[in-house]
Amino acid sequence: MDKFISIRNKSDTISFSLSKKTCMIAAILFCLSLFTFILHLAVGVDFIHPSVIITYLMGVPTPEYEFVLYTLRMPRAVLAFLVGAALAVSGLILQGVVRNPLASPDIIGITGGASVGAVTFIVFFSGSLSMKLLPLAALLGAGVISILIYILSWKKGVIPIRFILIGIGISAAMKALITMMIVLNDTVLVSKAYLWLTGSLYAATWEEVFTILPWVIILIPVTMLFSRTVNVNELGDDIALGLGVRVQLYRMVLIFISVALAGVAVATAGGISFVGLIAPHIARMIAGRSFAGLILISAMIGGIIVIMADIVARIAFQPLDIPAGVFTAGIGAPFFIYLLYKNV
Repeated sequence: MDKFISIRNKSDTISFSLSKKTCMIAAILFCLSLFTFILHLAVGVDFIHPSVIITYLMGVPTPEYEFVLYTLRMPRAVLAFLVGAALAVSGLILQGVVRNPLASPDIIGITGGASVGAVTFIVFFSGSLSMKLLPLAALLGAGVISILIYILSWKKGVIPIRFILIGIGISAAMKALITMMIVLNDTVLVSKAYLWLTGSLYAATWEEVFTILPWVIILIPVTMLFSRTVNVNELGDDIALGLGVRVQLYRMVLIFISVALAGVAVATAGGISFVGLIAPHIARMIAGRSFAGLILISAMIGGIIVIMADIVARIAFQPLDIPAGVFTAGIGAPFFIYLLYKNV
């Protein structure tokens, strides 16, 4: 009995395989994603019964809850899932490309670059420019720092271990620069910067959802096209080159996709950390190492993690609304220490 489902075009230029086990796990996670999404819409200062939410999602008008559901809770839930999915796939790509289980956007400096861009905008330009430009500043910061890391990592090609070590160094430098800007500025600006750096989905809007949505629905499927390349790359650069893989070109494209996903996620939700580290590892534990399957699994696990973190953030300390990044960091930091203990 065939255990794999092959997906390919007529010319065989695009093809990848998914195991039936992976498809079953993806179906279970999809149902779990729907459950957490409905739970996110239900809980809050006022509890809304899940049956009301299900009928609302099916198109039945509920005027009593229209504002709460559509304007307040739904964009926040959708944004949480999209941010989690983007960060998870970004981390999965980095771990596959650099062949290091400790790689993630926040560890190697991509999130740090976005944070410097955002904090610079808040400190120096928030009084003169619209705050709607904040995501652009964060995305620009992520892009500039990623290019810097890539250039410094180049030595007859980008060497994975060199890339991650330089990224860790740049990340430390970015944190120092952020701290300096915060220390040297007034309390109001510092409060705004701290809220953004912690990673908060508070007051999420449909505008932010539509900012991140095109990136996620385009770049995640595009990543699937490189699944065979990443699987071969895990055997080592020499073997990949021997099999005809253009290692440096594909590495550059995949790193660009990873930076774009992480940058737009941080730009819309702030510095939500460790999701890109945790989700791919959980995905490998339950679905193996086939990269094509891991993309879907990691995306859903990342979305579920951020949604659950935001649920706890909203209800644990009512009426306070705690940034979701506090809870992802609370889970992620011990997990990172465990990975260091296991792999170093």
